[in-house]
Amino acid sequence: MIMSRVKNRDTSPEKLVRGFLHKMGFRYRLHVKKLPGNPDIVLPRHKKIIFVHGCFWHGHKDCSRATRPTSNIEFWNKKIDGNMNRDAIIQKTLKSLGWKILIIWQCQTRDKKILLELLEKFMFDEKG
Repeated sequence: MIMSRVKNRDTSPEKLVRGFLHKMGFRYRLHVKKLPGNPDIVLPRHKKIIFVHGCFWHGHKDCSRATRPTSNIEFWNKKIDGNMNRDAIIQKTLKSLGWKILIIWQCQTRDKKILLELLEKFMFDEKG
């Protein structure tokens, strides 16, 4: 895998989530640099943030897409564990600033019905 070819924004799963949000009538900002972690989707009016995570890169627990390579193990463990630790710190910081956060995993975007249900629950649930 050539890491330089892996997109970190405007991925297919991210575009799918954005399309659903737009059809639901929500307007959002993309990759807001002033917020910790440069979130994928920010809905300032609702004080909500959505991250669309790749299962492999962010270490999605119990997901077949998150299987770590068997070569260069030390490098990959350090890389993925670092991503997971950074994600946890970013989420904690954003929550302390009053943001509600939804993590959508790449594998969850495969079933559009489930994805839509996740988004509706998050966006329309006052606790979400």
